Amino acid sequence: MKRIVLWLLGTVSAVVLMFGYHTSTSGPEASVGPTIGGGINEAPATTPTTPGTPSSKSGTSTITGAVAQTQWGPVQVQLTEQAGKITAVNVVQYPNGNRRDAEINDYALPILINETVQAQSAQIDMVSGATVTSDGYVRSLQSALDKGK
Repeated sequence: MKRIVLWLLGTVSAVVLMFGYHTSTSGPEASVGPTIGGGINEAPATTPTTPGTPSSKSGTSTITGAVAQTQWGPVQVQLTEQAGKITAVNVVQYPNGNRRDAEINDYALPILINETVQAQSAQIDMVSGATVTSDGYVRSLQSALDKGK
């Protein structure tokens, strides 16, 4: 009898834990987080521009890529070009609906930004463990690069 009671309590506990676990598909479908940009790659916040149009600085343009929908939420990239070179990249939207999304993207996005500035193209490596975000980032980045041509 004691074994049956312990088994029943264990089963009930497991079911409660499974239904209480919140995945990144729980809650709001997409969250827009703060802009991510790293140090020297961060565009000035005081440069209001229309996506794809040159700003008031000579030869500098800020281009916003299309929103790439991923299974964890939208990803959108904004890049700053000066004299045909990518000088800064900001991630305007990225999945951050839960703590795990934020943890993954806090790690992955600075790497993707750095690789973009170094490669000067969308031909960059995916970040292991952040494949979905990396894919959305590259798609939005390519869209911004296409707009800038």
